[in-house]
Amino acid sequence: QVQLVESGGGLVQAGGSLRLSCAASGRTFSSYAMGWFRQAPGKEREFVAYITRNGGTTYYADSVKGRFTISRDNGKNTVYLQMNSLKPEDTAVYYCAARPVVAATSPAEYYYWGQGTQVTVSS
Repeated sequence: QVQLVESGGGLVQAGGSLRLSCAASGRTFSSYAMGWFRQAPGKEREFVAYITRNGGTTYYADSVKGRFTISRDNGKNTVYLQMNSLKPEDTAVYYCAARPVVAATSPAEYYYWGQGTQVTVSS
């Protein structure tokens, strides 16, 4: 069982930056691949980025590539999402998620989810 708690969301102007954090409970954090997803009002939850268990591989949605960076600190049981050059279309609730061993891009393949943190980008 893994419990995830996101933080760091807020209101920012277009072109600004935010860093989201996701703190995980338990002693097996390094056994899980981690993903970030987002969901805008009236839209389906979509993949943003994932990172493998040891942090050696990352993968991004085309819409955020070059602007967002996912990272993790297994010693602190935390995964991060650094978001730069934010755009109004990045406005959404952002969720972190965990799945054992292998990373994936589909929300359906993740076992554990946080409660989400709101990111609002004004134009």
